[in-house]
Amino acid sequence: MSQDLPTPDYAYNMNLIGYSDQGGRPDGVQVMVNKRHAIVGHMFSNGFSVIDCTDPRKPKPVAYVPAPPNTWNIHLQSHENLLLVINAKNMFASEEFQNEEEYYKGKLGRKVGTADSPSRDRNWTAGLAVYDISNPANPRKIGFMDVEGGGVHRVWYTGGQWAYASVLLDGFTDYIFVTIDMSDPTAPKMVGRYWLPGMNVGAGETFSDDQARAGLHHAIIHGDVAYGAWRDGGLVIMDVKDRAKPSLLTHRNWSPPFGGGTHNALPLPDRNLLVVADEAVLDNCADGIKHIWLFDIRDLSNPVSISTVPIPSDSDYVNKGAHFGPHNIYENRPDGLVSDQLIFATQQNAGVRVYDISNEYRPNEVAAFVPPQPNKLMDTRPNRVNVIQSTDIWVSKEGLAYVTDYNAGLYILEYCP
Repeated sequence: MSQDLPTPDYAYNMNLIGYSDQGGRPDGVQVMVNKRHAIVGHMFSNGFSVIDCTDPRKPKPVAYVPAPPNTWNIHLQSHENLLLVINAKNMFASEEFQNEEEYYKGKLGRKVGTADSPSRDRNWTAGLAVYDISNPANPRKIGFMDVEGGGVHRVWYTGGQWAYASVLLDGFTDYIFVTIDMSDPTAPKMVGRYWLPGMNVGAGETFSDDQARAGLHHAIIHGDVAYGAWRDGGLVIMDVKDRAKPSLLTHRNWSPPFGGGTHNALPLPDRNLLVVADEAVLDNCADGIKHIWLFDIRDLSNPVSISTVPIPSDSDYVNKGAHFGPHNIYENRPDGLVSDQLIFATQQNAGVRVYDISNEYRPNEVAAFVPPQPNKLMDTRPNRVNVIQSTDIWVSKEGLAYVTDYNAGLYILEYCP
């Protein structure tokens, strides 16, 4: 390992081969890799950056695209020559969410104000931006889909006519599922919607649980089925054969007794498995120990939980500070690694973990990488601690993992079993 690279706190079967502070903007959320360029959405630097990773040992920042005022660009998707970037209210810059617990509980639409009154006077940009990245070092904006409300949170897009997103619309308590027609990328159009009963308070519906944060984080689509992670609402599996009229197949929720925060639902269709990660959202596990679950989905009407992956135990992560537990799992992007044997996951203050699920009833941790303390704190919220928070991960066909952090930049790791 080069002496110029950060020294990990803990590592096995993963080597650090490259690092970038992303042009002095080391905060990152979602990362995509397109034509050997990493594209990273920022949490606190308000925009997104492009890092040339043609030589992954010497990544070089080549572009920064600022977000509109008061707007998040934290999540994005790329496929071939298109980049889709979310635009939403910058929640973590807002006074009402300086205590992070307020963001992760209750009715988000009520707190933002979009559930009960139109947001036409909003001071943020809400919608989905489309960029031409035929030259990824020079993203060129070609289209935008405006929405009335808080904006788009996360998108699923793997090419073709359809994209899928979670959107906070006027009149709804939280983010709902929408389908987006991308046949003309210069003019994306929202076509279909699905929400859990009670979320449409603008139409007179009522939602009973005032504390649960029941809103869609995002869905992953395989064929005509959407696997939705609905935060404290659990797992929502939808039929999207008719993209204009998504419908419910199955709803399962294990919160309570578990702590909620369902964040990813990754189907492994050749094995009839579904990998579901519950996000840890509060410091020092105040929301409980969170799990990455394996479900048997041979019968979509009755998904059955059959195992969980091991919880990192090589250090006292519960008391390390900040969040301990899952954030994202790598989602088998078609231009990257596609595997139904290995699961790559970020565990926030426990770094990156790789799990062998060849025996679905006994998942086994086979690699780990825990970065050192960040050089500086990018988080602008009060009373945050300077602790590693590994956030997102993208894995190449060759086994290179690109890992972001709220504060610590881009780590490029080589999986070496």
